[in-house]
Amino acid sequence: MPDPKRLHGSATRTMSVVMIVIGIALIVRTLAASGSVIATGIVLGVLFVLAGAARLYAQLRSDN
Repeated sequence: MPDPKRLHGSATRTMSVVMIVIGIALIVRTLAASGSVIATGIVLGVLFVLAGAARLYAQLRSDN
């Protein structure tokens, strides 16, 4: 059985990357549909990317 702390860290990193990918997909999908810069998809996509990046940054900082 893997160490719970390592499992939690891996899950956090994985979910952070998934959030970043979802955010990028939202942005690309909105731009492909000729959405404006302040369209809901762009705003949500940027927020997903920022949240995922912040989570990943915090996780990597706590590992050191």
